[in-house]
Amino acid sequence: MASTITKRTKMKGLLVTIIITFFFGCKTEKKEIAPPVLWTPYDETEALRANEDHEVDRMRYRLIESKVLDKNEVFNPLYEEVSQMTAGDYRALKPLILEQDIPTIQSHIVSGMLTYEKLVLFYLYRIYHYELNNKTHLNTVIALNPSVVDEARKLDKLNERTTAGQRHPIHGIPILLKDNIGASGMPTTAGAIALRDNNASDAFIVRQLKSKGALILGKVNLSEWAYFLCEGCPVGYSAIGGQTLNPYGRMVFETGGSSSGSGTSVAVNYAAAAIGTETSGSILSPSSKNSVVGLKPTVGLLSRSGIVPISSTLDTPGPMTKNVIDNAIVLSAMLGRDEADEKSVVSTETFLDWNTQTVSLLGKHFGAFRNLMEENDRYRKTIEKMREAGAKVTVFDAPEVPLQGFLSILNIDMRNDLPLYLISQTDKNKVPIRSVADAAQFNAQDSTVRIPYGQAIFTGMLDDTTTVEGLARIKRRLKNNGRHFFDKAMDKHGLDAILSINNYHAGYAAVAEYPALTIPMAYTDAGEPVGLTFIGKPFTENQLLQMAAAVEAMQKIRKLPSDFID
Repeated sequence: MASTITKRTKMKGLLVTIIITFFFGCKTEKKEIAPPVLWTPYDETEALRANEDHEVDRMRYRLIESKVLDKNEVFNPLYEEVSQMTAGDYRALKPLILEQDIPTIQSHIVSGMLTYEKLVLFYLYRIYHYELNNKTHLNTVIALNPSVVDEARKLDKLNERTTAGQRHPIHGIPILLKDNIGASGMPTTAGAIALRDNNASDAFIVRQLKSKGALILGKVNLSEWAYFLCEGCPVGYSAIGGQTLNPYGRMVFETGGSSSGSGTSVAVNYAAAAIGTETSGSILSPSSKNSVVGLKPTVGLLSRSGIVPISSTLDTPGPMTKNVIDNAIVLSAMLGRDEADEKSVVSTETFLDWNTQTVSLLGKHFGAFRNLMEENDRYRKTIEKMREAGAKVTVFDAPEVPLQGFLSILNIDMRNDLPLYLISQTDKNKVPIRSVADAAQFNAQDSTVRIPYGQAIFTGMLDDTTTVEGLARIKRRLKNNGRHFFDKAMDKHGLDAILSINNYHAGYAAVAEYPALTIPMAYTDAGEPVGLTFIGKPFTENQLLQMAAAVEAMQKIRKLPSDFID
């Protein structure tokens, strides 16, 4: 594959060589984002050697680049469109788009300062500039919608005939999808080579987004099989996409997982928003690690059909955005009862009926974990600021609640749920697996390429002997235990939400099927992002979003990664 890529690259000839020389060779005091160039493979040996003693064992990577993905096949279809945009065009658009929230972007559309076509091209320009440079690439974007620019142009024509008040705020906004979410025109791989030719149709939530005018920009990398494949392996790695890297510290900080590409892409403004999925921590972890806002909704609020599953008990998609108002907008655009998902519900809330300028912490009552108050200065200081802003905070000791059997829920659910997905969503002539056992056998045929970190979780999944009755008991017990973990303090003190850090209590929220929302809280001395996480009772997303918006306005913590500010 590497030789094929090299031959294609050489065919670009002298022109590409000249552009590459300009791109990497010109250094001035003031950086200027350069026109895109296509991908040139590089020797990653030195980078891997520099990381072989990393203090985090699973960050001692064995490879960075995918052994199967030809990046130029991903980026070629839109290359001509993007290349027509100049550095001057980009600079003119930058203040209108970079780090701006969706309502602000839409106001620029209404005023005529911006079009949806230019909005799409701006994000593509950033993606090409950073992802095709081996000094800055994050291995984040692994597929692009080849018709997205044309779709944006069509919306611009429609825009001339309608008023903004007749449209959902998501109209014309470019969105990136975690690559376990079905979207027509692009493969849905879950990062696995066995699914590389899985041309599934739109997932229910994608149809909801499109029905309101959202533009699906492309697909982003993830931890393969949503990080349910190997033990002790790097988060953010997939055989299809390679190793996702954290923009706040490439090869230094973890990306979080499994929605790694969703978190990194939003962090560096590759799109207005991304969609992730979570079973236990897979939205909360990469959101907090990349200084973005991530919501894991109550299970059932958003449909899961058309998404490669782990667990029909615990899975849920969710929005990942730069700010809280955007999170509410994207969430509202995906709502809807899906007959194909037995847990799907009809929401009575719009998530758009409040203004972030008027939100307040006055009268809100939060619970804070005593051990975190004692051990984490950033958590404690944030809570002190919340108190100063009018919130009441009760410090409590978390009850000791066991989660034995959690792994069996995932094991047995995936063994049952994956075949249902494969039968209903994939073409058996293009996807060579029909079960977890098939996938494990397929991987074993070429372990160096397909499973360089092994597949211990798949092996354990196949060996799990939990019975149907035993699994039902585990699910009931863990749901009760998870709810008791939060409810003991929430009910006793009348709390609106419990405050955590990152994905520290994601497992309890998962089995309880409770919503959790994380927002940027701080950065460590080394520059690694840290998130403040709000956990509430079922279907309290609107309240969580309002409270988080008040804290967001109070702190204004989020900042772009320093290497991605151009």
